[in-house]
Amino acid sequence: MILYNVTVNIEPDALDEWLDWMKTVHIPDVMATGLFIEHRFFKVMSTEHGEGHTYSIQYFLKSMGEFETYKIHHAPRLQKEHSDRFANRYVAFRTILESA
Repeated sequence: MILYNVTVNIEPDALDEWLDWMKTVHIPDVMATGLFIEHRFFKVMSTEHGEGHTYSIQYFLKSMGEFETYKIHHAPRLQKEHSDRFANRYVAFRTILESA
């Protein structure tokens, strides 16, 4: 199993809008690709930086092949939508993990 983890630190003034958009638009759009089998959405309770609010969005896939399909055919559009909507109000990083 593959875990695609997206960690986002969002500025306080954008938090409510971002949470609503993530839950009603972005995550459903990612899941609608049909490549992911499950997702989870967590608030990070402790961070090293005091600014903003940090969240982990975890998407689970069966294989790296499915992730490569997502990365090539879907991620550019979905990431651009996020970037356009919340420009200069967030920082994100992505991690790919494989179950051992």
